[in-house]
Amino acid sequence: MEIANLLRDEWDDIEEHDGFQIRGARIGRQIGAELIGGSVFEVDPAKKVWPYHHHHANEEWLVVLRGRPTLRSPEGEYELSEGDVVCFRRGPEGAHQVRNATDAPVRILMLSTMLMPELVEYLDSGKAGARDAKGQRIFLSRPGPSLDYWDGES
Repeated sequence: MEIANLLRDEWDDIEEHDGFQIRGARIGRQIGAELIGGSVFEVDPAKKVWPYHHHHANEEWLVVLRGRPTLRSPEGEYELSEGDVVCFRRGPEGAHQVRNATDAPVRILMLSTMLMPELVEYLDSGKAGARDAKGQRIFLSRPGPSLDYWDGES
């Protein structure tokens, strides 16, 4: 049995880019989970965790562990409180982004089903990404012109 702690400052991923910050611990991997993924993210003031997006295969839950993050969803923006839990269903109605509009770090736990293959759409940039059955990226790009099913086939 493996044990992880949601409150430790031990990060598997640290990345920053133009207003975005990923400082995360892959809790699901740390405890040997196979069917449910879980990651803890800590977000500094004025930073976002990831681009506004939605998943086609996986449902996600957000659990606020510390602070008051702002959630962007199709219904608008909401300030969340410690202990709040939100479900992001598959498809466009589950679009989401988390940012920190406060002056102190916030910490969230994201739980997810681990269904693959997966398609993710990034709504602000018009990108789409696909992962194969093992979770490896197939592509991340903007859709091009629509093609006929038989295009290029002989």
